[in-house]
Amino acid sequence: MSNIRVERRLRIRRGIRKKISGTPAKPRLSVFRSNTSIYAQLIDDVAGKTLASCSSREFASEKGTKTEISKKVGAKLAEKALALGISNIVFDRGGYLYHGRVKALADGAREAGLKF
Repeated sequence: MSNIRVERRLRIRRGIRKKISGTPAKPRLSVFRSNTSIYAQLIDDVAGKTLASCSSREFASEKGTKTEISKKVGAKLAEKALALGISNIVFDRGGYLYHGRVKALADGAREAGLKF
């Protein structure tokens, strides 16, 4: 991956983070996507704490495409959030396009009960 792409994504990410912030009542769902895995966290930016997290590594033994597993990650994170009493969140795509694995994760979280 070229340096220009990385810098562009980070510039977009900073712009997103200027506009959104997580609170205890409405935490931020932050997404990180690597070539092999996808990671998601619910973050309370006021306290600087991660409330819940999930990654595709938890589903390493399961078969399926990376997009299908991303959807499972979103659903699993939504389960953890609902167990903590969190139903409303703010979505932070982390500078990635809302497409493919990032969209699948968001759809999985929505279908499992999170509102954003």
